[in-house]
Amino acid sequence: MSYENKILQMKKLLKKNNTQHVIEKEPILKPDVPNYAGIWQDAGLKMIENDFGVVFLLEKHYPLDYKHGAIYLRELYDAFEKWQHTQNSHPISLTDANNLIFYDTETTGLKGVGTHIFLNGLLEESEDGFTLKQYVLADPSNEVAFLFESKFWQGRKTIITYNGKSFDWPQLQTRWTLNKKDLPPLKEHDHLDLFHGSKRIWKNDIARMKLTQVEEEKLGFTRLDDVPGYLAPIIYLDAVKSGQPDALLKVLKHNEWDLLSLLTLYVQATNLLCEDIAEESATTYTNIGKWYADLREIDRSEELLQQVTNQYTSEEAANAYFHLGFQQKKQQNYIEARKSFQQALPYLQGRQQIIALIELAKIFEHRDKNYEFALAMTKQALKLVTESSLWTKDSKSLRLADIQKRKNRLERKK
Repeated sequence: MSYENKILQMKKLLKKNNTQHVIEKEPILKPDVPNYAGIWQDAGLKMIENDFGVVFLLEKHYPLDYKHGAIYLRELYDAFEKWQHTQNSHPISLTDANNLIFYDTETTGLKGVGTHIFLNGLLEESEDGFTLKQYVLADPSNEVAFLFESKFWQGRKTIITYNGKSFDWPQLQTRWTLNKKDLPPLKEHDHLDLFHGSKRIWKNDIARMKLTQVEEEKLGFTRLDDVPGYLAPIIYLDAVKSGQPDALLKVLKHNEWDLLSLLTLYVQATNLLCEDIAEESATTYTNIGKWYADLREIDRSEELLQQVTNQYTSEEAANAYFHLGFQQKKQQNYIEARKSFQQALPYLQGRQQIIALIELAKIFEHRDKNYEFALAMTKQALKLVTESSLWTKDSKSLRLADIQKRKNRLERKK
């Protein structure tokens, strides 16, 4: 056989082999329907069957005039309108409910590959109100069906959670990754975590940032007969083992309250960020003023801080005066900056007190040429740093050296 014929024969053989090695996707083996499906359905859970298995659903509708705590659900649209009319940019601003989902999960643990999400709770806009959909994992063998039904593989959404960036969403991503051979790719979504916003607004005003604490102190809602979150995994596992869903329905009620509170929390946060000072504390409005300053919305920040100093006592407004002083100094309004630091000083403690003294020393020295006052401020700062345990030894030595240098210079000038 000629060399050319051998080559042609090899090509034919390769083509034949290639056609024989087409990889076909393995057919999906659907798990059996749990033997307690009928009991769960009788309790009000609807069973949904898809290509991957079964999942249970509890669905509920809320009209716009439904009131959760002190806030009506329809006020969400007032919040959107406020953001539409504000001139300030802000990370929590939204202008409509299109593709908006309030999202919360319950899981069988806090972390680890063996931790499953057993409840996906979603609250979405519907035709004449809002619809709550709570998808319940039938059992671990039906996890793909459960994840698929969440629809997070479809179009891009804006997801609102409470600590969801650190917990709920990473858990979902983990479970999706572990089942990726059967699921369509998980879409990228916009994510607004109200836990971080709540900390910015109510720092030093609310002792603990648990959602239940925020509900009681800021949203006018108190839970009655609530299931503690730490019991949820035990209750779910028992419901799967025994087939009895009574206690599990209380976990769904806990999740329902979480989701409704997410909506009302967004409304309350928007009201505080967009409106003038009303019924909240000086601490809250000072926090908001600082937040706007960090976002470089200086006009809005200064407006709020000025309102705090006008409407609250000097003691209540001390923190506002302190931050206002820095803004006025940056604008080279040194007279007003000095007044602000002086108003704040009697009520400040720790680092803030020392910082205010040094800022006053700078203004008295470089702007007012009042070396006597500048020296007095510097001596007070030196004494406080010497007696303080706020810094490490090396950091404290650097601060003392800097203040001592200022003191020596002022003594020469004086």
